[in-house]
Parts: sequence; structure tokens; C-alpha cells
Amino acid sequence: MCDRQPAPAQPQEAAPSATPWWAAYPEPQSKPARISREEVLQMLKTKSLGERDFILVDVRRNDFEGGTVQGSINLPAQSLYPTIASVYTVFKAAGVKKAIFYCGSSSGRGPRSAAWLADHISRVGDTTMESLILEGGIKGWVNAGPEYVEWMDGYNAEVWKKLDGGH
Repeated sequence: MCDRQPAPAQPQEAAPSATPWWAAYPEPQSKPARISREEVLQMLKTKSLGERDFILVDVRRNDFEGGTVQGSINLPAQSLYPTIASVYTVFKAAGVKKAIFYCGSSSGRGPRSAAWLADHISRVGDTTMESLILEGGIKGWVNAGPEYVEWMDGYNAEVWKKLDGGH
């Protein structure tokens, strides 16, 4: 006969940490400029994906749903800082002159991510690359109307209706 001990009680789910995720990384020093969605739309219309000297970086993670601006890459802000030197190196090798960051509303993760890249650009002395913030983020893009929505990959109107953020 086996003398088994009862399994230990499972710990209760921990209370959410009061420390925000970004506190683990240095506070950015740069204050990147903002770029309007009108200017970005014009850039998208005038240069095909293969000839662009800019890149759009969607830094959403858990809320990465409903679509993204056409041609964007998804680099979640929560894992960006430790890889910023590699991200810069890839952008530089690709001839990127403008890295345009955004999140849901470009009021938290997008600006912080853009500032981290701007800090790195400054540290390496690069005067040819600029890190920018998309004004209004993806919510502003969607709410700007059909002309903007047609320049999205994976647009899902139902998601935006649920988020009360779109058409």
C-alpha cells in the first residue's frame, strides 16, 4: 500500500502587481515627435512595401486584434527594450529612415517604445534615422474613417464595434 500525501493546495491567484511592466527598464530620455495619420497615409499611398524607407511598428500585445496599419510589424512593447539594439540594426540594414510606433491610442506603449529607439539612435550617433509616434494610435486610425480602414491588414469591424472604437 502506498502512503500518499495529499497534494498541496493550489495557491490562490496572485493579486496583480502594482509595479508596471516598464518599471524594469530605464526611463526613456528622448521625446520623439508625433506624425499625423494623414502624413502616414500619404506615405503608404506613394511608396510600395518594397520601396519604403519607413517602417510602422505596432507595439500592442494582448490587445493586438481588429487589424493593423497595412505593412506594420508587431513588436510588443513589453519585450522591446531588451532587443532594441537588434531592432535598430535590422532597421538600419533595411534602410529605414523613419520608424513609426503606435499602440492603441499612442499615449503609453507607443511613445515609450519610440523613445527607447530614439535613445538608442542618439547613443550610436545616427543622424539618418528618426523614431516617431503615430498620433492617435490604431484607434485614431480606425476612427478616421473608411479611407484609413482600407489601409489596414486584418481589419475586423466586429472587434472595433465591441471596443466601441470604430465603424
